[in-house]
Amino acid sequence: MSATATNAPAPIDFLSRVRSADSGKRAFGNTLLNGVCMLLALLTLVPLVSILFLLLKKGLPLLNLDVFRLLPPAAGMTGGGFGNAVIGTLVMVGLALTLAVPLGVLAAIYVNEYAPASRLAHGVRFVAKLLTGIPSIICGVFAYAVIVLPNGPIVLLCQKLGLPFTGGFSAWAGGFALAILVLPTIILTAEQALLGVPKAYREASYGLGATNFQTIWHIVLPDAVPAIMTGIMLAVARAAGETAPLIFTALFSQYWMHSIKEPTASLSVLIYNFSTLPFEHQVNMAWTASLVLVILVTIANVTAQIAFRKK
Repeated sequence: MSATATNAPAPIDFLSRVRSADSGKRAFGNTLLNGVCMLLALLTLVPLVSILFLLLKKGLPLLNLDVFRLLPPAAGMTGGGFGNAVIGTLVMVGLALTLAVPLGVLAAIYVNEYAPASRLAHGVRFVAKLLTGIPSIICGVFAYAVIVLPNGPIVLLCQKLGLPFTGGFSAWAGGFALAILVLPTIILTAEQALLGVPKAYREASYGLGATNFQTIWHIVLPDAVPAIMTGIMLAVARAAGETAPLIFTALFSQYWMHSIKEPTASLSVLIYNFSTLPFEHQVNMAWTASLVLVILVTIANVTAQIAFRKK
């Protein structure tokens, strides 16, 4: 009996084997999916790296200080630069942010902090989401109708108020069109930034006796500023690269800008104009202008992230 019991096979723990097999399958599946995700992530970088490589290859040969201090050359001529287009782009993007950022952030504060469930709040969200899908050329046509034409509503209103504004192509009109274009992005991203602030912060502030305005100004906004700035930088990137709205509003100019009430050059319109010309130098300058535009947007993004990052 003892010999038989000694030679008998040990009992098999089927449950342990099943668990071990399932664990191995899960580990294999996890490794496989991680590899697939990593491969797909690398594939998404291919277009980005290709664009940057092409911009550097085509744009670097003409990149020097002259492109920032000289005017664009005439068709078929060599040399020159696009300093007026750089300044025009900065001015019009600045005008757009001046108009859109206060309005967008205040709208987001009302929608999220004061009346999140009201009909007006639902309407603002719906309109903002709807406007994000409207083609940019529509914003240009709208701005052309209300602020460029001599009989546009805004022009007539300014004339009634005695303001010296008669319409026409101008940097002001370009900034107005870009503001309409980026306003929905600022509203939606600012609202999400405010939603990201923990409710415990608000409750602690109310518990200490702070009013709703004090809580928003001293607690909520400072915590949401980094995320709000991310949305603003997205708006800057979109505004700086738009062409159609500026063709209808700011048009273009071969000269330096002296006033926001006159036609103004921009990098995006210059790239469009020069890339369609049958002259090699102008096409190469379009590549250089594209590289400069990417550099300016990158500098703005990095600067904003460093300046407004959470401590």
